[in-house]
Amino acid sequence: MPTPTPQRSWLAALGIYCKAPVITMLFLGFSAGLPFLLVFSTLSAWLRSDGVDVAAIGFFAWIGMLYSIKFFWAPVVDRLALPLLTRAFGQRRGWMLLAQGMIAAGLIGLAGVDPVGNLGWVAAFALLVAFGSATQDIAIDAYRIESANDDVQAAMASTYIIGYRGGLLAAGAGALYVASAVSWHAAYLTMAALVGIGVLTVLIRPEPQRASLTVQLIHEPKVRAFIRASRGQPKPLRRMGAWVIGAIVCPFTDFFRRFGVKAMGILLFIAVFRISDLAMASMANPLYIDLGFSLATIANVTNIFGIAMSIAGGILGGLLVARYGIGPLLIFGAGLVMVTNLLFAVLALIGNQVPMLVVTIIGDNLANGLASAVFIAFLSSLTSRAYTATQYALFSSLMTLPGKFLSGFGGIVVSAQGYATFFVVATLLGLPAIVLAIWISRDKQLVPAPVNGAGQ
Repeated sequence: MPTPTPQRSWLAALGIYCKAPVITMLFLGFSAGLPFLLVFSTLSAWLRSDGVDVAAIGFFAWIGMLYSIKFFWAPVVDRLALPLLTRAFGQRRGWMLLAQGMIAAGLIGLAGVDPVGNLGWVAAFALLVAFGSATQDIAIDAYRIESANDDVQAAMASTYIIGYRGGLLAAGAGALYVASAVSWHAAYLTMAALVGIGVLTVLIRPEPQRASLTVQLIHEPKVRAFIRASRGQPKPLRRMGAWVIGAIVCPFTDFFRRFGVKAMGILLFIAVFRISDLAMASMANPLYIDLGFSLATIANVTNIFGIAMSIAGGILGGLLVARYGIGPLLIFGAGLVMVTNLLFAVLALIGNQVPMLVVTIIGDNLANGLASAVFIAFLSSLTSRAYTATQYALFSSLMTLPGKFLSGFGGIVVSAQGYATFFVVATLLGLPAIVLAIWISRDKQLVPAPVNGAGQ
Protein backbone atom coordinates (compact mmCIF):
# COMPACT_ATOMS: atom_id res chain seq x y z
CA MET A 1 0.00 0.00 0.00
CA PRO A 2 1.54 3.38 -1.00
CA THR A 3 2.65 5.75 1.72
CA PRO A 4 0.41 8.84 2.08
CA THR A 5 1.89 11.94 0.51
CA PRO A 6 3.13 14.36 3.20
CA GLN A 7 1.92 17.91 2.89
CA ARG A 8 4.30 20.77 2.21
CA SER A 9 5.02 22.93 5.32
CA TRP A 10 3.65 26.47 5.45
CA LEU A 11 7.22 27.87 5.47
CA ALA A 12 8.19 25.90 2.38
CA ALA A 13 4.98 26.99 0.66
CA LEU A 14 5.77 30.64 1.37
CA GLY A 15 9.37 30.22 0.15
CA ILE A 16 8.14 29.47 -3.36
CA TYR A 17 7.16 33.14 -3.74
CA CYS A 18 10.86 34.17 -3.70
CA LYS A 19 11.71 32.30 -6.92
CA ALA A 20 12.50 34.48 -9.95
CA PRO A 21 9.91 32.86 -12.29
CA VAL A 22 7.22 33.43 -9.64
CA ILE A 23 8.14 37.11 -9.24
CA THR A 24 8.24 37.56 -13.02
CA MET A 25 4.62 36.52 -13.28
CA LEU A 26 3.63 39.42 -11.02
CA PHE A 27 4.60 41.89 -13.75
CA LEU A 28 3.42 39.79 -16.68
CA GLY A 29 0.12 39.35 -14.83
CA PHE A 30 -0.17 43.14 -14.61
CA SER A 31 0.49 43.38 -18.34
CA ALA A 32 -2.22 40.79 -19.03
CA GLY A 33 -4.80 42.36 -16.72
CA LEU A 34 -4.36 45.97 -17.84
CA PRO A 35 -6.18 45.80 -21.22
CA PHE A 36 -9.13 43.67 -20.11
CA LEU A 37 -11.28 46.24 -18.31
CA LEU A 38 -10.36 48.93 -20.83
CA VAL A 39 -12.52 47.14 -23.40
CA PHE A 40 -15.02 45.86 -20.84
CA SER A 41 -16.37 47.45 -17.65
CA THR A 42 -14.22 50.61 -17.75
CA LEU A 43 -15.29 51.16 -21.34
CA SER A 44 -18.91 50.56 -20.33
CA ALA A 45 -18.55 53.17 -17.56
CA TRP A 46 -17.20 55.68 -20.09
CA LEU A 47 -20.00 54.96 -22.55
CA ARG A 48 -22.69 55.15 -19.87
CA SER A 49 -21.35 58.38 -18.37
CA ASP A 50 -21.42 59.90 -21.88
CA GLY A 51 -25.07 58.91 -22.27
CA VAL A 52 -24.82 55.80 -24.46
CA ASP A 53 -27.89 53.54 -24.07
CA VAL A 54 -27.44 50.63 -21.63
CA ALA A 55 -28.65 48.06 -24.19
CA ALA A 56 -25.92 49.14 -26.64
CA ILE A 57 -23.35 48.93 -23.83
CA GLY A 58 -24.34 45.33 -23.19
CA PHE A 59 -23.50 44.35 -26.76
CA PHE A 60 -20.00 45.85 -26.36
CA ALA A 61 -19.34 42.94 -24.00
CA TRP A 62 -19.14 40.74 -27.10
CA ILE A 63 -15.79 42.36 -27.90
CA GLY A 64 -14.47 40.31 -25.01
CA MET A 65 -15.40 37.16 -26.89
CA LEU A 66 -12.12 37.55 -28.79
CA TYR A 67 -10.49 36.21 -25.62
CA SER A 68 -12.77 33.20 -25.89
CA ILE A 69 -11.87 32.25 -29.47
CA LYS A 70 -8.12 32.81 -29.19
CA PHE A 71 -7.50 29.09 -29.62
CA PHE A 72 -8.12 29.67 -33.34
CA TRP A 73 -4.84 31.57 -33.71
CA ALA A 74 -3.00 30.02 -30.75
CA PRO A 75 -1.26 27.45 -33.03
CA VAL A 76 0.22 30.37 -34.97
CA VAL A 77 1.55 31.97 -31.77
CA ASP A 78 2.75 28.57 -30.59
CA ARG A 79 4.63 27.53 -33.72
CA LEU A 80 5.10 30.43 -36.19
CA ALA A 81 8.41 32.28 -35.85
CA LEU A 82 8.21 36.05 -36.36
CA PRO A 83 10.89 37.11 -38.87
CA LEU A 84 12.73 39.66 -36.68
CA LEU A 85 11.26 39.43 -33.18
CA THR A 86 11.64 35.67 -32.73
CA ARG A 87 15.29 35.77 -33.80
CA ALA A 88 16.05 38.65 -31.41
CA PHE A 89 13.92 37.71 -28.40
CA GLY A 90 12.67 34.14 -28.83
CA GLN A 91 9.28 32.65 -29.68
CA ARG A 92 7.40 33.63 -26.50
CA ARG A 93 8.93 37.03 -25.87
CA GLY A 94 8.74 38.03 -29.54
CA TRP A 95 5.00 37.41 -29.66
CA MET A 96 4.49 39.21 -26.35
CA LEU A 97 6.21 42.32 -27.69
CA LEU A 98 4.13 42.29 -30.88
CA ALA A 99 0.93 41.93 -28.86
CA GLN A 100 1.89 44.75 -26.51
CA GLY A 101 2.42 47.01 -29.51
CA MET A 102 -1.12 46.28 -30.70
CA ILE A 103 -2.54 47.00 -27.24
CA ALA A 104 -0.79 50.35 -26.97
CA ALA A 105 -1.87 51.37 -30.48
CA GLY A 106 -5.52 50.51 -29.77
CA LEU A 107 -5.56 52.42 -26.49
CA ILE A 108 -4.08 55.50 -28.12
CA GLY A 109 -6.77 55.21 -30.80
CA LEU A 110 -9.53 55.03 -28.18
CA ALA A 111 -8.09 58.08 -26.45
CA GLY A 112 -8.59 60.08 -29.63
CA VAL A 113 -12.25 59.14 -30.22
CA ASP A 114 -15.45 60.71 -28.86
CA PRO A 115 -17.90 57.82 -28.20
CA VAL A 116 -20.99 59.89 -28.97
CA GLY A 117 -21.61 59.45 -32.68
CA ASN A 118 -18.47 57.34 -33.18
CA LEU A 119 -19.37 53.95 -31.70
CA GLY A 120 -18.03 52.23 -34.81
CA TRP A 121 -14.53 53.62 -34.25
CA VAL A 122 -14.76 52.84 -30.55
CA ALA A 123 -15.60 49.23 -31.41
CA ALA A 124 -12.76 49.01 -33.97
CA PHE A 125 -10.07 50.25 -31.57
CA ALA A 126 -11.49 48.14 -28.76
CA LEU A 127 -11.26 45.09 -31.03
CA LEU A 128 -7.58 45.88 -31.72
CA VAL A 129 -6.89 46.11 -27.97
CA ALA A 130 -8.77 42.88 -27.32
CA PHE A 131 -6.99 41.01 -30.12
CA GLY A 132 -3.59 42.18 -28.91
CA SER A 133 -4.50 41.33 -25.33
CA ALA A 134 -5.74 37.84 -26.22
CA THR A 135 -2.58 37.21 -28.24
CA GLN A 136 -0.45 38.39 -25.32
CA ASP A 137 -2.35 36.01 -23.03
CA ILE A 138 -1.50 33.07 -25.31
CA ALA A 139 2.21 33.90 -25.20
CA ILE A 140 2.28 34.64 -21.46
CA ASP A 141 0.48 31.41 -20.56
CA ALA A 142 2.96 29.38 -22.63
CA TYR A 143 5.88 31.32 -21.13
CA ARG A 144 4.61 30.65 -17.59
CA ILE A 145 4.15 26.92 -18.07
CA GLU A 146 7.54 26.52 -19.79
CA SER A 147 9.46 28.64 -17.25
CA ALA A 148 9.19 26.35 -14.21
CA ASN A 149 8.29 22.87 -13.01
CA ASP A 150 4.78 21.78 -12.06
CA ASP A 151 5.38 22.22 -8.31
CA VAL A 152 5.90 25.98 -8.85
CA GLN A 153 2.91 26.51 -11.13
CA ALA A 154 0.41 27.17 -8.32
CA ALA A 155 2.62 29.92 -6.88
CA MET A 156 3.18 31.35 -10.36
CA ALA A 157 -0.57 31.28 -10.91
CA SER A 158 -1.03 33.09 -7.59
CA THR A 159 1.40 35.92 -8.38
CA TYR A 160 0.00 36.09 -11.91
CA ILE A 161 -3.45 36.65 -10.43
CA ILE A 162 -2.12 39.27 -8.02
CA GLY A 163 -0.45 41.08 -10.91
CA TYR A 164 -3.53 40.60 -13.07
CA ARG A 165 -5.68 42.14 -10.37
CA GLY A 166 -3.22 45.00 -10.15
CA GLY A 167 -3.67 45.52 -13.87
CA LEU A 168 -7.44 45.42 -13.41
CA LEU A 169 -7.10 47.95 -10.59
CA ALA A 170 -5.07 50.30 -12.76
CA ALA A 171 -7.53 49.92 -15.65
CA GLY A 172 -10.54 50.17 -13.34
CA ALA A 173 -10.00 52.44 -10.35
CA GLY A 174 -6.93 54.10 -11.87
CA ALA A 175 -8.71 54.97 -15.10
CA LEU A 176 -11.73 56.23 -13.16
CA TYR A 177 -9.49 58.47 -11.06
CA VAL A 178 -7.87 60.02 -14.12
CA ALA A 179 -11.22 60.32 -15.91
CA SER A 180 -12.76 62.05 -12.87
CA ALA A 181 -9.82 64.43 -12.43
CA VAL A 182 -8.97 65.13 -16.08
CA SER A 183 -10.87 63.29 -18.84
CA TRP A 184 -11.55 59.87 -20.28
CA HIS A 185 -9.15 60.61 -23.13
CA ALA A 186 -6.33 61.30 -20.65
CA ALA A 187 -7.25 58.10 -18.80
CA TYR A 188 -6.78 55.95 -21.89
CA LEU A 189 -3.50 57.65 -22.79
CA THR A 190 -2.27 56.91 -19.27
CA MET A 191 -3.22 53.26 -19.67
CA ALA A 192 -1.32 53.13 -22.97
CA ALA A 193 1.82 54.33 -21.13
CA LEU A 194 1.40 51.56 -18.53
CA VAL A 195 1.77 48.95 -21.27
CA GLY A 196 5.48 49.75 -20.91
CA ILE A 197 5.60 47.71 -17.68
CA GLY A 198 5.01 44.51 -19.62
CA VAL A 199 7.45 45.55 -22.34
CA LEU A 200 10.24 46.11 -19.80
CA THR A 201 9.54 42.76 -18.13
CA VAL A 202 9.79 40.94 -21.45
CA LEU A 203 13.06 42.70 -22.27
CA ILE A 204 14.62 41.89 -18.87
CA ARG A 205 13.62 38.24 -18.39
CA PRO A 206 15.09 35.38 -20.50
CA GLU A 207 13.27 33.17 -22.96
CA PRO A 208 12.43 29.74 -21.47
CA GLN A 209 14.43 26.78 -22.73
CA ARG A 210 12.56 24.67 -25.26
CA ALA A 211 13.31 22.58 -28.33
CA SER A 212 13.30 24.38 -31.66
CA LEU A 213 10.10 24.33 -33.67
CA THR A 214 11.70 22.11 -36.32
CA VAL A 215 12.82 19.56 -33.73
CA GLN A 216 9.36 19.52 -32.14
CA LEU A 217 7.73 18.81 -35.48
CA ILE A 218 10.15 16.04 -36.40
CA HIS A 219 9.42 14.20 -33.13
CA GLU A 220 5.68 14.11 -33.81
CA PRO A 221 4.64 10.60 -34.97
CA LYS A 222 1.76 12.06 -37.01
CA VAL A 223 4.13 14.51 -38.69
CA ARG A 224 6.62 11.77 -39.54
CA ALA A 225 3.81 9.62 -40.95
CA PHE A 226 2.64 12.52 -43.13
CA ILE A 227 6.16 13.14 -44.41
CA ARG A 228 6.54 9.48 -45.37
CA ALA A 229 3.13 9.39 -47.05
CA SER A 230 3.72 12.60 -49.00
CA ARG A 231 7.00 11.66 -50.63
CA GLY A 232 7.11 12.93 -54.17
CA GLN A 233 4.85 15.92 -53.41
CA PRO A 234 6.15 19.52 -53.76
CA LYS A 235 8.41 20.45 -50.83
CA PRO A 236 6.45 23.63 -49.85
CA LEU A 237 3.24 21.58 -49.70
CA ARG A 238 4.88 18.93 -47.50
CA ARG A 239 6.25 21.61 -45.15
CA MET A 240 2.86 23.30 -44.85
CA GLY A 241 1.13 19.98 -44.21
CA ALA A 242 3.67 19.00 -41.55
CA TRP A 243 3.24 22.39 -39.86
CA VAL A 244 -0.57 22.15 -39.84
CA ILE A 245 -0.51 18.64 -38.37
CA GLY A 246 2.07 19.51 -35.72
CA ALA A 247 0.63 22.89 -34.77
CA ILE A 248 -3.13 22.27 -35.03
CA VAL A 249 -3.96 18.57 -35.10
CA CYS A 250 -1.51 17.14 -32.55
CA PRO A 251 -2.33 19.49 -29.61
CA PHE A 252 -5.98 18.42 -29.69
CA THR A 253 -5.42 14.72 -30.31
CA ASP A 254 -2.86 14.68 -27.48
CA PHE A 255 -5.42 16.00 -25.00
CA PHE A 256 -8.09 13.46 -25.97
CA ARG A 257 -5.53 10.64 -26.01
CA ARG A 258 -4.40 11.41 -22.46
CA PHE A 259 -7.86 11.78 -20.90
CA GLY A 260 -10.04 9.59 -23.12
CA VAL A 261 -13.76 9.63 -22.30
CA LYS A 262 -13.14 12.10 -19.47
CA ALA A 263 -12.00 14.78 -21.92
CA MET A 264 -15.49 16.07 -22.74
CA GLY A 265 -16.40 16.29 -19.05
CA ILE A 266 -13.22 18.26 -18.38
CA LEU A 267 -13.99 20.68 -21.21
CA LEU A 268 -17.56 21.13 -19.94
CA PHE A 269 -16.25 21.90 -16.44
CA ILE A 270 -13.80 24.44 -17.84
CA ALA A 271 -16.65 26.10 -19.77
CA VAL A 272 -18.94 26.55 -16.75
CA PHE A 273 -16.47 27.22 -13.91
CA ARG A 274 -16.67 31.03 -14.21
CA ILE A 275 -19.93 31.37 -16.09
CA SER A 276 -21.86 33.05 -13.26
CA ASP A 277 -19.12 35.60 -12.62
CA LEU A 278 -18.52 36.51 -16.26
CA ALA A 279 -22.20 36.64 -17.16
CA MET A 280 -22.85 39.42 -14.68
CA ALA A 281 -19.60 41.39 -15.00
CA SER A 282 -20.67 43.76 -17.80
CA MET A 283 -23.48 45.19 -15.67
CA ALA A 284 -21.47 45.87 -12.49
CA ASN A 285 -20.29 49.38 -13.37
CA PRO A 286 -23.62 50.41 -14.95
CA LEU A 287 -25.24 49.28 -11.66
CA TYR A 288 -22.94 51.50 -9.60
CA ILE A 289 -23.55 54.48 -11.85
CA ASP A 290 -27.34 54.02 -12.05
CA LEU A 291 -27.48 53.75 -8.23
CA GLY A 292 -25.89 57.20 -8.05
CA PHE A 293 -22.35 56.36 -6.92
CA SER A 294 -19.81 58.86 -8.24
CA LEU A 295 -16.81 57.77 -10.27
CA ALA A 296 -14.57 58.87 -7.40
CA THR A 297 -16.52 56.72 -4.90
CA ILE A 298 -16.35 53.67 -7.15
CA ALA A 299 -12.62 54.19 -7.64
CA ASN A 300 -11.98 54.72 -3.91
CA VAL A 301 -13.83 51.60 -2.84
CA THR A 302 -12.24 49.51 -5.58
CA ASN A 303 -8.78 50.85 -4.72
CA ILE A 304 -8.93 50.37 -0.96
CA PHE A 305 -10.86 47.14 -0.64
CA GLY A 306 -10.71 45.60 -4.09
CA ILE A 307 -6.93 45.39 -4.40
CA ALA A 308 -6.48 44.18 -0.81
CA MET A 309 -8.98 41.36 -1.25
CA SER A 310 -7.64 40.44 -4.69
CA ILE A 311 -4.11 40.10 -3.32
CA ALA A 312 -5.37 38.21 -0.26
CA GLY A 313 -7.45 35.88 -2.40
CA GLY A 314 -4.62 35.20 -4.84
CA ILE A 315 -2.05 34.50 -2.12
CA LEU A 316 -4.50 32.39 -0.13
CA GLY A 317 -5.39 30.37 -3.21
CA GLY A 318 -1.73 29.69 -4.00
CA LEU A 319 -0.93 28.68 -0.41
CA LEU A 320 -3.96 26.41 -0.09
CA VAL A 321 -3.17 24.66 -3.37
CA ALA A 322 0.47 24.17 -2.33
CA ARG A 323 -0.61 22.64 0.98
CA TYR A 324 -3.85 20.77 0.23
CA GLY A 325 -3.85 20.22 -3.52
CA ILE A 326 -6.16 21.47 -6.24
CA GLY A 327 -9.19 19.18 -5.83
CA PRO A 328 -10.84 20.49 -2.64
CA LEU A 329 -10.12 24.08 -3.64
CA LEU A 330 -11.94 23.70 -6.97
CA ILE A 331 -15.18 22.95 -5.11
CA PHE A 332 -14.66 25.74 -2.60
CA GLY A 333 -13.71 28.29 -5.28
CA ALA A 334 -16.70 27.47 -7.51
CA GLY A 335 -19.10 27.84 -4.58
CA LEU A 336 -17.50 31.05 -3.33
CA VAL A 337 -17.69 32.75 -6.74
CA MET A 338 -21.35 31.81 -7.14
CA VAL A 339 -22.47 32.92 -3.67
CA THR A 340 -20.67 36.27 -3.71
CA ASN A 341 -22.54 37.25 -6.88
CA LEU A 342 -25.67 37.53 -4.73
CA LEU A 343 -24.08 40.56 -3.08
CA PHE A 344 -24.73 42.53 -6.26
CA ALA A 345 -28.43 41.65 -6.09
CA VAL A 346 -28.54 42.85 -2.48
CA LEU A 347 -26.79 46.08 -3.46
CA ALA A 348 -29.31 46.65 -6.26
CA LEU A 349 -32.18 46.28 -3.76
CA ILE A 350 -30.63 48.43 -1.01
CA GLY A 351 -29.59 51.24 -3.30
CA ASN A 352 -26.93 53.92 -2.83
CA GLN A 353 -25.30 52.61 0.36
CA VAL A 354 -21.51 52.85 0.51
CA PRO A 355 -21.11 50.16 3.23
CA MET A 356 -22.93 47.63 1.05
CA LEU A 357 -20.80 48.65 -1.93
CA VAL A 358 -17.72 47.95 0.22
CA VAL A 359 -19.01 44.50 1.21
CA THR A 360 -19.82 43.70 -2.42
CA ILE A 361 -16.37 44.69 -3.66
CA ILE A 362 -14.66 42.74 -0.85
CA GLY A 363 -16.63 39.57 -1.48
CA ASP A 364 -16.30 39.70 -5.25
CA ASN A 365 -12.55 40.32 -5.31
CA LEU A 366 -11.69 37.83 -2.56
CA ALA A 367 -13.68 35.07 -4.27
CA ASN A 368 -12.30 35.76 -7.72
CA GLY A 369 -8.70 36.07 -6.54
CA LEU A 370 -8.84 32.69 -4.80
CA ALA A 371 -10.84 30.86 -7.45
CA SER A 372 -8.72 32.17 -10.33
CA ALA A 373 -5.42 31.11 -8.71
CA VAL A 374 -6.80 27.62 -8.10
CA PHE A 375 -8.26 27.28 -11.58
CA ILE A 376 -5.13 28.48 -13.39
CA ALA A 377 -3.11 25.88 -11.48
CA PHE A 378 -5.67 23.24 -12.51
CA LEU A 379 -5.55 24.22 -16.19
CA SER A 380 -1.75 24.26 -16.13
CA SER A 381 -1.71 20.71 -14.77
CA LEU A 382 -3.82 19.57 -17.73
CA THR A 383 -1.49 21.12 -20.31
CA SER A 384 1.15 19.12 -22.13
CA ARG A 385 4.56 20.84 -22.25
CA ALA A 386 4.77 19.99 -25.95
CA TYR A 387 1.71 22.13 -26.79
CA THR A 388 1.58 24.76 -24.05
CA ALA A 389 0.23 27.73 -25.99
CA THR A 390 -2.37 25.90 -28.05
CA GLN A 391 -3.80 23.68 -25.31
CA TYR A 392 -3.89 26.39 -22.66
CA ALA A 393 -5.50 28.79 -25.13
CA LEU A 394 -8.20 26.19 -25.75
CA PHE A 395 -8.80 25.80 -22.01
CA SER A 396 -8.84 29.53 -21.21
CA SER A 397 -11.03 30.25 -24.24
CA LEU A 398 -13.61 27.70 -23.10
CA MET A 399 -13.41 29.16 -19.61
CA THR A 400 -14.65 32.55 -20.78
CA LEU A 401 -16.75 31.94 -23.92
CA PRO A 402 -20.15 30.94 -22.40
CA GLY A 403 -20.09 33.63 -19.73
CA LYS A 404 -19.08 36.40 -22.09
CA PHE A 405 -21.67 35.37 -24.65
CA LEU A 406 -24.41 35.52 -22.01
CA SER A 407 -22.97 38.79 -20.72
CA GLY A 408 -23.86 40.45 -24.03
CA PHE A 409 -27.55 40.03 -23.18
CA GLY A 410 -27.09 41.58 -19.73
CA GLY A 411 -28.33 45.00 -20.76
CA ILE A 412 -31.52 43.53 -22.23
CA VAL A 413 -32.27 41.55 -19.05
CA VAL A 414 -31.61 44.58 -16.85
CA SER A 415 -33.84 46.77 -19.01
CA ALA A 416 -36.69 44.22 -18.81
CA GLN A 417 -36.37 42.79 -15.27
CA GLY A 418 -34.07 45.09 -13.29
CA TYR A 419 -30.63 44.63 -11.79
CA ALA A 420 -31.62 42.45 -8.81
CA THR A 421 -33.28 39.76 -10.94
CA PHE A 422 -30.37 39.80 -13.36
CA PHE A 423 -27.78 39.11 -10.65
CA VAL A 424 -29.88 36.32 -9.09
CA VAL A 425 -30.13 34.59 -12.47
CA ALA A 426 -26.38 35.01 -12.99
CA THR A 427 -25.75 33.42 -9.58
CA LEU A 428 -27.82 30.33 -10.39
CA LEU A 429 -25.71 29.76 -13.50
CA GLY A 430 -22.88 28.68 -11.18
CA LEU A 431 -24.59 25.51 -9.89
CA PRO A 432 -23.29 23.17 -12.65
CA ALA A 433 -19.72 24.23 -11.86
CA ILE A 434 -20.05 23.01 -8.28
CA VAL A 435 -21.44 19.64 -9.36
CA LEU A 436 -18.64 19.11 -11.90
CA ALA A 437 -15.99 20.30 -9.42
CA ILE A 438 -17.05 17.51 -7.05
CA TRP A 439 -16.57 14.96 -9.86
CA ILE A 440 -13.20 16.41 -10.87
CA SER A 441 -11.88 16.49 -7.30
CA ARG A 442 -12.54 12.77 -6.84
CA ASP A 443 -10.47 11.73 -9.87
CA LYS A 444 -6.75 11.42 -9.02
CA GLN A 445 -5.80 11.52 -12.70
CA LEU A 446 -7.30 14.98 -13.06
CA VAL A 447 -6.10 16.72 -9.89
CA PRO A 448 -2.46 16.46 -8.80
CA ALA A 449 -1.74 15.76 -5.13
CA PRO A 450 0.19 18.22 -2.94
CA VAL A 451 3.93 18.13 -3.59
CA ASN A 452 5.97 15.78 -1.35
CA GLY A 453 7.84 17.16 1.59
CA ALA A 454 8.74 20.56 2.80
CA GLY A 455 12.14 20.72 1.30
CA GLN A 456 11.20 20.22 -2.32
